Amino acid sequence: MKMKSFKIITFLFCIPVLVMCKPKEKQADTETEIVSANHYCYIPSDSLIGKQYLDMNALADIGSIAPEEERLTDTSGMVLIQGGTFDMGGDMPTNTEGMPPTALPQPDEFPKHAVQVSDFYMDEHEVTVKQFLEFVEATGYKTVAEYDVDWEELKKQLPPGTPKPDEEMLKAGALVFQYVPEGTPKDNLANWWSFQKGVDWKNPDGSNPALEEILNMPVTQVSWYDAMAYAKWANKRLPTEAEYEYAMRAGSNNTMYPWGNEIVGDTDQRGNFLQGNFPYENTVEDGFEALAPVKSFPPNAYGLYDISGNVWEWTLDWYGADYYQILKNEGGTALNPQGPEKTSEVYNQQATNKVVRGGSFLCNDDWCSGFRNSRRMRLSPDSGMQHVGFRCVREVR
Repeated sequence: MKMKSFKIITFLFCIPVLVMCKPKEKQADTETEIVSANHYCYIPSDSLIGKQYLDMNALADIGSIAPEEERLTDTSGMVLIQGGTFDMGGDMPTNTEGMPPTALPQPDEFPKHAVQVSDFYMDEHEVTVKQFLEFVEATGYKTVAEYDVDWEELKKQLPPGTPKPDEEMLKAGALVFQYVPEGTPKDNLANWWSFQKGVDWKNPDGSNPALEEILNMPVTQVSWYDAMAYAKWANKRLPTEAEYEYAMRAGSNNTMYPWGNEIVGDTDQRGNFLQGNFPYENTVEDGFEALAPVKSFPPNAYGLYDISGNVWEWTLDWYGADYYQILKNEGGTALNPQGPEKTSEVYNQQATNKVVRGGSFLCNDDWCSGFRNSRRMRLSPDSGMQHVGFRCVREVR
């Protein structure tokens, strides 16, 4: 199976100014004022491509993948999660003194609303490089990051007269993180994310590691479409945003973190987060500067490893900044919500973004606090990054 030639167009549009984000000044410690203090930090979407183009050039090819027979009913390495009802959305601590606004719930995490999810199986850890390698060997699949950009196809999606980028910018590759000198402005992600040729799931950080050295690492540099393709082959699917938060909370309702309400400290061993001063230094108190092998930290109460930290994880849902309000307005309990039909954004009304959940090895209270139960982030579905991976679920029939 071969995917048609399309690429991470985000890079071409946004390398000079990679982020649409400015932290607001800290406001008074009340829920009303925190909700109004937006802190959206994200990579701008490839809005000029659009959902229709992406579906035509990716989902159509994914449809040709057939699950392997032995995987049709195999639930080994998965955890059965009993469904139930919970309050989805941001949890405010009783005392916010000393906590930066970035450590607190953001506007798109409100209002809290009742959600019911059905029983489902979930992978006990992120899909590993070894598992993804098995998929690639079985199908011949080629990820988005491994394709050069087809300029003739790309320019059809751009405004007339858009100049052709340098040939090097059309080569296959992906984004890699690097620390920057202290004092470098945080309001431009291009300061610490750089596009590198030859970076993909086999070479996620650009260091060209031997494949056998990273087999037990979460697979990264995979787009949402790549994750969908793997899930199809494994006879699984990506979790919904509601399923992910339900699994992350593990039966503990109205708490900020999977472990409760205790604030993250530099000596915590609860997950693979960044200790130190992001993006300037990592003191590596948890033992891992970047990715950690799966199962390096204790599981949550449901037996799920790295459900918080290590890598952000793709979900099935389109991102909707106002989706929680829509569900709240409908009243009652939302049953297995699937997300909005299309993206709705605060800053870019033409955006095409999927939700990612769970935080990564780069998460820190001073930047994104991605390890919180309700923290939402989003990316263009054709984006692959060094700190983004996925795990799958399967419905109980």
